[in-house]
Amino acid sequence: MKSKRIKKSTLLSQQATEWPESLLPEIRRQVKESQHTIVVLDDDPTGTQTVYEIPVLTDWSVSLLEKELQLEPDLFYILTNSRSLPAKEAQQLTMEIGRNLVEAARRTNRLFVVVSRGDSTLRGHYPGEVEALVSTMKYDMDGCLIIPYFLEGGRLTIDDIHWVEEGGWLVPANETPFAKDSYFGYQNADLKKWVEEKTKVNVLAENVSSVSIDDIRRGGPDKVYETLNQLENGAVCIVNSITNRDMEVVVNALLSAESMGKRYLYRTAASFVQIRAGLSTRKLLTSEDLINDKENGGLIMAGSYVPKTTAQLEFLIGKTSIYPIEVSVNALIDDRKQQIEIRRIIQLAEEKIKNGTDVVIYTSRDLLKGKDSEADLMIGQRLSQSLVSIMKGIRVKPRFLVAKGGITSSDIATDALNIKRAMVMGQILPGVPVWKTGRESLFPGLVYIVFPGNVGGEDALAKIVEKLGSAT
Repeated sequence: MKSKRIKKSTLLSQQATEWPESLLPEIRRQVKESQHTIVVLDDDPTGTQTVYEIPVLTDWSVSLLEKELQLEPDLFYILTNSRSLPAKEAQQLTMEIGRNLVEAARRTNRLFVVVSRGDSTLRGHYPGEVEALVSTMKYDMDGCLIIPYFLEGGRLTIDDIHWVEEGGWLVPANETPFAKDSYFGYQNADLKKWVEEKTKVNVLAENVSSVSIDDIRRGGPDKVYETLNQLENGAVCIVNSITNRDMEVVVNALLSAESMGKRYLYRTAASFVQIRAGLSTRKLLTSEDLINDKENGGLIMAGSYVPKTTAQLEFLIGKTSIYPIEVSVNALIDDRKQQIEIRRIIQLAEEKIKNGTDVVIYTSRDLLKGKDSEADLMIGQRLSQSLVSIMKGIRVKPRFLVAKGGITSSDIATDALNIKRAMVMGQILPGVPVWKTGRESLFPGLVYIVFPGNVGGEDALAKIVEKLGSAT
């Protein structure tokens, strides 16, 4: 049966009262006692949108992973950017990382658990990446937990249906533009049916377990523990959640189950990672936290094509004094015109940034389509790599850099800025993480804002520019 949009306040009023006490202090104790490092394989860099003071690696060689595990951290991220790859390549990449992690852990004698961080609107290589990880782990998985809940983005799971908040309404995820993605599209917001759909009926909906809101809010950690403890042989389990307190109950229970020998793999959105690491919510970053040198202009690079990004660009250009530079998509896919267009953009952007003017470089909004989903992916990669070439050609360090869109921000981080290890400072807006680049990067110490394509209101980009102030 097709679900219908419903007022958020109406649906939430029908739910039991959330668990009365915070479990974060107990979770922090459990995390330390477990002596496990949480390793997040992030399929694009936006997954750092709930954490702070956490390292992000863009390289997964055994030696680098060994060096990181020797520090015995509670948590670190590996940016895979696998969402930009075809399914087979994404699986091969995930298997490579899994093997390297196992070897690095063996060398350091450090235990770890893996989070496969995917999109909160259900786009990504599921179940391929999970299957790839299972094949490389040295122990059997009792269960795979599916947790797409993401508080800051208004992505809630209730009655096993995944909802996306839009202006006070909750819309079933399959009725949003995200479900129409040419490569990662889907038909079901009921997550049990979604699993059946994505696994091509290898896992039937009737065989998928779930942890309900009632289990969490009425039964508490004991009831959730009971459900999780019954999982075996890689069983799939949907976890419902509305608030971070719900997630605290779930994490407290799963840590108890893991302490008794159960093993789980997590396929989740960003909010789970914050709670699994025992991190409390921190205030948003201010200009004083971020900007020291105000001489040069700031730079925004926008490659995302989702409607939300387009609306944000229109608001930014129409309501602020930022200098807009449109990149012709038709020129970028033309072998004869691509380099001419790239050089034009570099020259104009450098001139403006050097003069203290904030600049936004964005691809023209006419979305080109290929003959099939693979061709669409290839077009997206060409456009993103063109933006990388533009960024690499700009030799003036901007006051700040915003990359809009997951693929865009990942490619700029690794291919243009040459980031190997960055630190997540926190968030500048809800769900919008800020990195500080390492010494090895093109611009050491750069404030790098990783802005998901599907997050924020229409004024979000303008808010960032206003928050970071003008060059003086």
